[in-house]
Amino acid sequence: MQWRNSSARYGLVSILLHWGVALAVFGLFALGWWMVGLDYYSAWRQTAPSLHKSIGLILLAVMLLRLVWRFISPSPPLLDSYGRLTRVSAKAGHGLLYLGLFAVMISGYLISTADGRGISVFGLLEVPALITGIPDQEDVAGAVHEYLAWGLVIFSGLHALAALKHHFIDRDATLARMLGRAR
Repeated sequence: MQWRNSSARYGLVSILLHWGVALAVFGLFALGWWMVGLDYYSAWRQTAPSLHKSIGLILLAVMLLRLVWRFISPSPPLLDSYGRLTRVSAKAGHGLLYLGLFAVMISGYLISTADGRGISVFGLLEVPALITGIPDQEDVAGAVHEYLAWGLVIFSGLHALAALKHHFIDRDATLARMLGRAR
């Protein structure tokens, strides 16, 4: 399999970035949902949020890498079989997914740094608190983070359903290309 994207399919780097981000998003959502229900005496009360923050910051770095990779190795063109509505929807949908990902990560950063302390990434490095002092920063960012996370997961699910629709109903190469296959 080729490393870079071609006109017919996605390359290995794009495929790994796509599926890795998808796995991280759903994993972080599940972890976040589980950890907010932990009580004060849970052994995971400190560990789960630290894990969530560390993975979230690594995801931010991966998303920045993914943006750079899109310039280095542009995506294959949309299929000729797509109508105008499908083309506009695909571009808008991908744009919203990127925007949603960055927005949910920024809101998570604002929650975690509201008290002026940085965020430790697995104890290996510390991301400093650059933005603090916004009125009710932790509460507002927390509400935004929760709603954006739900929206992102729901929209990602719709994205997956659209890929399955292309594969099983339209019988086009949309999903096959993201699996590294050309049809």
